[in-house]
Amino acid sequence: MKIPRIGFVSLGCPKALVDSERILTHLRAEGYALSPTYQQADLVVVNTCGFIDAAVEESLDAIGEALRENGKVIVTGCLGAREEEIRARHPAVLAVTGAHAYEAVVQAVHDHLPPPHDPFLDLLPPQGIKLTPRHYAYLKISEGCNHRCSFCIIPALRGDLVSRPIGEVLGEAERLVAAGVKELLIVSQDTSAYGVDRRYRTDFWAGRPLKTRFYELARALGELGVWVRLHYVYPYPQVDEVIPLMAEGKILPYLDVPFQHASPRILKLMKRPAAAEDILTRIARWRSLCPELTLRSTFIVGFPGESEADFQRLLDFLEQAQLDRVGAFAYSPVEGAAANQLPDPVPEAVKAERLARFMEVQARISGERLRARIGTRETVLVDEVVAEGAVARSRAEAPEIDGQVFIDGATQLAVGEFVEVVIEEADEHDLWASLAPAD
Repeated sequence: MKIPRIGFVSLGCPKALVDSERILTHLRAEGYALSPTYQQADLVVVNTCGFIDAAVEESLDAIGEALRENGKVIVTGCLGAREEEIRARHPAVLAVTGAHAYEAVVQAVHDHLPPPHDPFLDLLPPQGIKLTPRHYAYLKISEGCNHRCSFCIIPALRGDLVSRPIGEVLGEAERLVAAGVKELLIVSQDTSAYGVDRRYRTDFWAGRPLKTRFYELARALGELGVWVRLHYVYPYPQVDEVIPLMAEGKILPYLDVPFQHASPRILKLMKRPAAAEDILTRIARWRSLCPELTLRSTFIVGFPGESEADFQRLLDFLEQAQLDRVGAFAYSPVEGAAANQLPDPVPEAVKAERLARFMEVQARISGERLRARIGTRETVLVDEVVAEGAVARSRAEAPEIDGQVFIDGATQLAVGEFVEVVIEEADEHDLWASLAPAD
């Protein structure tokens, strides 16, 4: 009997990557094989992103490529909420399902490529199918979001917040660690709101009761003996509770906080908390409790109605906050977003000019903060070994989005290995180091 083979294209954010892993795990459990090429696949699944226009176009292009190269394509993911648009461009797709619609996409596969047999769990590793390197993994703790930011359509695509029970999350984390994962990257749409929808209901892990709550989750994850990195953390008051865990070395001293802007007027138009002064006070408090804390954030420039004074307030915030890592993009209308109806759009040329000024200021700040680490001894995790040496990350760098630590000549190291290095050089993004002498 010929084993049916599935090709898979995964686009978008780490949360979508986790969705892809779950779908592939389910299909593999049913006996489907995974194909590395379009030509060898009997059917292709494309997991799409629909957040901004560029992502929509990338997803539509990927669907078209899969249709040209294979011909049998099922579409899932965030862009699935816009089925008419997909079918208008690509009428030949077999089926379209929405975001995190695991059962629907698996059923669509069944409809067009029947499973070879009932599921056999011994076809799977205990941690399921992973699309990340063996030494790190994304751990998604919830779906959806209760915010209604005017620039965002995530709630329309993924619904309101739905937190996973804490025992289920920790059980998955344990399996990942047992499989060799050295770093857990905690992701969701709104990580610090974890458990709000469940009213912090008590669940059980390892025979002990735990509340389904952000602090309890962070503390329990810190007991697993691996790096734990927190992403998409809104600055709610409960965030203050986890800073001592970072200071104690239980979880990484790293916070990814999406501030988005600093002008109270623009934050109000974005429908986000408008208290940049309070944020600066809290950042100072966080750093007093945990001096090694790394802060990453993202910002939007050129939002509708943004004046030069609003933008200057954002630049002033950067100077005062001294954030370590920052991503920024010029505002782009998203189909279905409330912000599209706001008056006074910023001209494209002004957006581009402001983005360049923003990045120039932040590059200087990031460079200064990285150069301050020259001469320090740090623990790094090796991501890659190449002809020139090893490519690694410290506690201050997340994979994919932050810089790297290059260790020249260290070809004897292994991927997934922790080593001690001394930082010798830095620019605005990356660091160069040598192996530290043995104690």
